[in-house]
Amino acid sequence: MKKTRKERGSLVGVALAALIVLVAAFLLRLTLHRPPEITLPEDDGAAGGSAVVAETGQDAVRRVEVTPDTVQRVIERLARPENYSRTIRVERFWQGGGGSASASVRIADGWMRLDEGEDEEEARHVIAGDGTCWIWYGALGPVFTGAAAFSADEEQGIPTYEDILRLDTARIAAADYRAYDGVECVYVETLPDEAGYTGRYWVGVENGLLIAAERAAGEMLVYRMTGSDVNLDDVTQEAFRLPDGELPLPAAG
Repeated sequence: MKKTRKERGSLVGVALAALIVLVAAFLLRLTLHRPPEITLPEDDGAAGGSAVVAETGQDAVRRVEVTPDTVQRVIERLARPENYSRTIRVERFWQGGGGSASASVRIADGWMRLDEGEDEEEARHVIAGDGTCWIWYGALGPVFTGAAAFSADEEQGIPTYEDILRLDTARIAAADYRAYDGVECVYVETLPDEAGYTGRYWVGVENGLLIAAERAAGEMLVYRMTGSDVNLDDVTQEAFRLPDGELPLPAAG
């Protein structure tokens, strides 16, 4: 039996309504799973500041386009966690040899603990916060106390955010998004300085931490820093206990 024009129109309407519902549900799913967008000020006139979408694995990552002109503002706006722990490794290379050192780092509410060295008898320990620094070697001490003269990054022996932000834009040779050891990063590469050294930096998009840095003299790598095993769980007060049992880090209020 042939359907009337009215019946055919009704079926088309139902099918169209179902299609609209499916499309709306799909768009809602994309919105709920979209990571936070990095934005630049609208009035700074920076080129490349508009948001773009790029594919990373199975996810669509919404981000701003990174160029040598915008990369410092992008990095400046990345949020670093207030509490985290990780392991860093610093390697130095010279003609015919090289050396390396590893350290565990714990950061909590502006305080830092650094434990450097695998031999506990010779390991160097640093706790710094609230303008004071405690340093001791080995398992017991003695403990040397003084003013905290360095930032957490400087105490770790790694480049700081300020090193990147202070760069003259004219010295930035390349800037884009690159993965380092599977971690999505903002990448910055500099032109050679007066001494002929080139710098390369990878800053994590998700946590704002410096994931890796390199320094090269021509084709020869002379320095490499890598940070791995980032744990974003809260670092406990107990992690900042001194050898004499004192806890300089105030308890969380």
